[in-house]
Amino acid sequence: MATERGQLVLKTALQAGRIMIQNGSEVARVDDTLTRIAQNSGYPDSKVYVTITGIMMALSSEGNAQVEPVKNRTIDLEMVTRVNDLSRRYAAHDISLVQFDEALADLEAHPHTFPVWLQLVAAAFVSGTLEIVFRGNYHDALVTFLIGFLGYAVFLGVNRLARVRFLSEFLAAIVIGVLAIETVKWGWGNSTDDIIIGSVMPLVPGVPLTNAVRDIMSGDLVSGIARGMEAVMSAVAIGSGTAVILQLM
Repeated sequence: MATERGQLVLKTALQAGRIMIQNGSEVARVDDTLTRIAQNSGYPDSKVYVTITGIMMALSSEGNAQVEPVKNRTIDLEMVTRVNDLSRRYAAHDISLVQFDEALADLEAHPHTFPVWLQLVAAAFVSGTLEIVFRGNYHDALVTFLIGFLGYAVFLGVNRLARVRFLSEFLAAIVIGVLAIETVKWGWGNSTDDIIIGSVMPLVPGVPLTNAVRDIMSGDLVSGIARGMEAVMSAVAIGSGTAVILQLM
């Protein structure tokens, strides 16, 4: 039976791992962080098994194991960095285990996310600049900037209103396709293809795809393939939304 301290170690480590997975960390980093937390707590022979849908951890000397499910996933690498910083502070004895646990709870309760308007402006700049980089079309940069802004607004809005996987990417791609076609018809843009290519860039699952490759290269085949399929499904949703509009209009 686990001691009270052992239970707190498991609770803290699993919470840290869940936050990291939920916010886009690769599996190897989570495994290493949880192992270090256990080692710094006096449990050098802990066992950790991490996937993108759940984490299992046992403190071998205590003869127990716990499972922490991971139900939602997004991309917020600042949250991953903050958990790593707390882990390092705990390793350096700057904070106690109790303070570590409380800091993680506070981090989840008060996430330091960027305001929506800033995310939209960033998405707009990504759209406009990448349209120039990929297509070299300076004339359509401003139109792509505006459509990228509106497309990402739809993406964020649908994510808040509906908890349906890949629906937000699909609907955002439809809106981007409609706006791209109409702006070319109105004479505001020259190339529908160039505008669409730039505007969908903020929706492209670049970090999940990169992490999928890293997980596979690290030997975490289950998580790597699962994360890769998730990225592929996002790309399919974007492509399907665009294709539907191009066929209908």
